[in-house]
Amino acid sequence: MRILVLGGTQFLGRHVVDAALERGHDVTLFNRGRTRPDLYPGVEKLRGDRDGGLEPLAGRSFDAVVDTSGYVPRIVRETIEALGDAGHYTFVSSISVYADLSAPPAVGDPVAELEEETEEWREAYGELKADCEDVVRERFPDAFIPRPGLIVGPWDPTGRFTYWPERLAAGGRVLAPAPPDADAQVIDARDLAGWIVCAAENRTAGTFNAVGPIGRRDAFLEACGGGELVWVDPAFLAEQGVEEWMELPLWLASPEYSAMLSVDPAPARAAGLETRPLEETARDTLAWVRSGEAPADPPAGLDREKERAVLDAWLSKE
Repeated sequence: MRILVLGGTQFLGRHVVDAALERGHDVTLFNRGRTRPDLYPGVEKLRGDRDGGLEPLAGRSFDAVVDTSGYVPRIVRETIEALGDAGHYTFVSSISVYADLSAPPAVGDPVAELEEETEEWREAYGELKADCEDVVRERFPDAFIPRPGLIVGPWDPTGRFTYWPERLAAGGRVLAPAPPDADAQVIDARDLAGWIVCAAENRTAGTFNAVGPIGRRDAFLEACGGGELVWVDPAFLAEQGVEEWMELPLWLASPEYSAMLSVDPAPARAAGLETRPLEETARDTLAWVRSGEAPADPPAGLDREKERAVLDAWLSKE
């Protein structure tokens, strides 16, 4: 197949390219050439900009298009209009599109809506992703739209998962957010990428929550390396100024997000999604960190000095 990947050099897009090449497809990348431009020397690269520089796509046709970099509806629409033809379209959305994440969401549940017009996708991520989905469906009613949960694995620039195998490997007392039996759920980027390529091959249509199995937080941390875990009450963490999700990954204290890691994986699995053991994801992620390729200062993760201070305060309280 001739597959166009919009992006293709960051995290999920990079894994999509690898999966497509491994399966013998002819891949073309469209991006600005700013991130790892030397990757994939044998792959066709179209240089442009989705916001005002789409000329290289004019008149081109592809058997499949994979959009891993669409955040703003206007830009998604302009990209689609610039394409000559596409037999199958994949738009990577997000679990964040749902209006209510206080209970496990299912496809068909209401999605978030913008309260006022904006293109600031970092401020209205879920709302804009939901609108992007609508734009894609207008042109491609049979589009494949996975809504991933927390995407993890090698080349993750955020550190939201990487923090745990790296921190556990460092040893010592490790602050873990109680309770141990809280849900934990991730999707390895390589598994998601493989599913995306297979969906293009099979012309899979529909919207799916792209998530892995639901596990317990204690089992999750054990799979990431185990160690001397100290389970700290979430109310105490809040008192100590520890921020959920980005500062302490996997911890969601806010009730409105409490079910974000509790999504039913069965529909995606029935549609072909296969997931590897979490131990493999953790092992490969740690190997990537130790290779020196990971960001030196990722945005997510609890500072070690702050962790020690919180643990000392908690243990002295007991």
